[in-house]
Amino acid sequence: MNLSQFITLISLAAIWGASFMFMRIAAPEFGPVPLITIRAAVGFITLLPFLLFFKGVRDISNNWFSICVVGLTNTAIPFTLLAFSALSLSAGLNSILNATAPIFAGLIAFVWFKENLTVSKTTGLILGFLGVVSLFFTKTDVSFEATSIAIIAGLFAGLNYGFAACYTKKKLTGVNTLAIATGSQFFATLACLPFLPMTWPSTPVSDLALYSSITLGTVCTALAYILYFRLIASLGPEKAITVAYLIPVFGIVWGVLFLHEIVTLSMLMGAALILFGVSMTTGMLKMKTSKNNT
Repeated sequence: MNLSQFITLISLAAIWGASFMFMRIAAPEFGPVPLITIRAAVGFITLLPFLLFFKGVRDISNNWFSICVVGLTNTAIPFTLLAFSALSLSAGLNSILNATAPIFAGLIAFVWFKENLTVSKTTGLILGFLGVVSLFFTKTDVSFEATSIAIIAGLFAGLNYGFAACYTKKKLTGVNTLAIATGSQFFATLACLPFLPMTWPSTPVSDLALYSSITLGTVCTALAYILYFRLIASLGPEKAITVAYLIPVFGIVWGVLFLHEIVTLSMLMGAALILFGVSMTTGMLKMKTSKNNT
């Protein structure tokens, strides 16, 4: 990894980590569904010129159903769930829950693709589970019930991300990644639109919430996808996915710096266990097994 690739990786982690801060700011005023509708729509509008320039529209029309599924499971549903959990959870804690996606991807791959669960992967799944359990004891300024529901919502978001990753591998391998990103934002917007009339805020939102929602679409979605695809092209998907380990770090840092969030011991324990679990589930860390010669 050269200096340019390293800077791109850090920048991407910082941007995606910041998305949890912006959701924490905007979700209470907009509500989860309107916020994510704006985020997906702005992301689509920002990505569309790049798609047209690189002539990727045909890839969307030829694979519209699969891209629609990805739009639902990788954007509309998990984004909305994370925006909902942002109503009760800190940006840092929400980013930690997001890091469970590779663990769910490993479980789904085991069931769907019949991939073997090695000792390292199994240990990683157990560590990740223990990390999630520790998060339920996180102290916040809301009730335990609200915190628990928000954590479950965040976990379901991770489950959707895991499914979307496996589904993309199964159905969209070889398809233009920019077409998948742009098309998924389009279908996510369509899926959210019918719910807008009943969920749109009845009172005007602040300028800060509005700017946060626009930043989520332009920077944390469109620009982030462009950087991610650049990493995949130069490093390969296996190394590019390591950005997942850095996102919670930035999610916690931005929350502390700009939202004055408090980092609890249970958060740190949960983050450590989940990140160790993710690294072992994805093969970044492997347990050494001894072999006896006979």
